Amino acid sequence: MDSIDLPAGPVAAAPIPVIRSPRPPRIWKFWGTALWGLFVFAAMFIGQIAVVAWFVLRWEGPIDMAAAIHVLGSGLTISLSVIMGLPAVLAALWVAIRTSRTSFADYLALRWTSWTNFLIGAASLFVLVMTWDLLSRALGREVMPGFMIEVLKSARADGALWLLVVAFCVAAPVSEELFVRGFLYRGWSESFLRPVGAILLSSLVWTALHLQYDWFFFGEVFSIGLLLGYLRYRFNSTWLTIFVHGLNNLAAVAQTIWLAGSN
Repeated sequence: MDSIDLPAGPVAAAPIPVIRSPRPPRIWKFWGTALWGLFVFAAMFIGQIAVVAWFVLRWEGPIDMAAAIHVLGSGLTISLSVIMGLPAVLAALWVAIRTSRTSFADYLALRWTSWTNFLIGAASLFVLVMTWDLLSRALGREVMPGFMIEVLKSARADGALWLLVVAFCVAAPVSEELFVRGFLYRGWSESFLRPVGAILLSSLVWTALHLQYDWFFFGEVFSIGLLLGYLRYRFNSTWLTIFVHGLNNLAAVAQTIWLAGSN
């Protein structure tokens, strides 16, 4: 007997896979940038103070005020502490930016720019610094703070002059620019502050990092911060501000070496 084909029953529809769209990247706004900025600053401080603690522990003899001043004011100590602040800042920034789900280079505007823009930055810095030098001479002030001369003499005595150059002209510009003009400016410029407010506030923060200077040099540092902030806004490149910052520090170190040699 031939078999009878029975009509097939209803076939259950295959479930439609749920595709979860990745969460969009975000930029930390005012308070997020401020709080993460405190985290980055704390990392920088810990990285630098670790070097000071290491030198204090290695100190032979009693730790009194004179010994502490000697350790803290040593050119070798300052150079190594500035250098050790760089990896600490990089690590802290990586955590903050990874949490935002944005690429590290994009968040910090680590993009190249034209050689013309580098020339513009260098020329602008030259005009600004020369203006402050002329004002300093007109007021009968020292062109270079005594702090810099003493640190250089100490570094030279310790055979660490080359380390001081690396610290001031490479490590400091990279760590400070990634933190201030890279991270702080990026978040604050996209908040209610807008670019102008972000330039002003980030320049104030940067000036506050240079507590070793007096009011006159505070003004110079703040004005250089405004220039760096404008360059960051105008050309959208933190590599440019790192270059200009490093050029400023290199000129300052060279001038300090010349002044120290003439004294």
